[in-house]
Amino acid sequence: MRRALIPLLAFCLGLVGITAAAFVMLRPEATSVGTATVGGPFTLVNQDGRTVTEKDFGGATHLVFFGFTHCPDVCPTTLQQISDVLAALGPKAKAMKVAFVTVDPERDDPASLKTYLSSFDPRITGLTGTPEQITAVEKAYRAYARKVPDQKGDYVMEHTAIVYVMDAQNRFLGALDISRPPEQTAAELAKKI
Repeated sequence: MRRALIPLLAFCLGLVGITAAAFVMLRPEATSVGTATVGGPFTLVNQDGRTVTEKDFGGATHLVFFGFTHCPDVCPTTLQQISDVLAALGPKAKAMKVAFVTVDPERDDPASLKTYLSSFDPRITGLTGTPEQITAVEKAYRAYARKVPDQKGDYVMEHTAIVYVMDAQNRFLGALDISRPPEQTAAELAKKI
C-alpha cells in the first residue's frame, strides 16, 4: 500500500505545481499607466548664438515645435497660432517659453532664425545645431523630418507638425490642439500651467 501512495503523492504534488504555474502565467497583467517617453536632453544654439539646453525651458510648462524657416505654410501658420494662444493666455503665459527647433540646420543658422521669428511672439526661441544634434533631438521627441527635392532644384522638409506640451520637469504632457480658436486652446493649455 505504501508503494501505491508514493506515486499518488508525487502525482498530487505535480498537479499542485502545474496549477500554481498556470495561475502565475495566465493571470491578467496589472495595467500600469505611465507617461510617454518624449523629449530628453539636448544642447543647441538659439537665434542669438547662445548655447541652450532643455534646462533653459524647464521650470514652467512650455511648448516645442519642429519646423524650418523656408516652410511655405505649416510653420508660419502654426507659429502665428501659438502666438495667438500665448496672447489669449494673458498673464498666465508670463513664464511660458516656446522652442522652435529647426529640422533644416543646413539653411537655418541663428541669424536666419532671428529674422524669421521676429514676426512672432518674442517668447518663441529658435534653436539650431549640427545635423547630428538636430537628428538626436528629433529622435528624443519622436519627431519626423525628411528632405524632399522640389522641381526647382531646391528642397523642402517634410516634418512632424505637432506642438508638444512639456511640463516644468521637461516631461511630455500631450499635443496641443491649435485647430480651434485661440481662446479655446488657451483655456485647455491653462489647465496644464
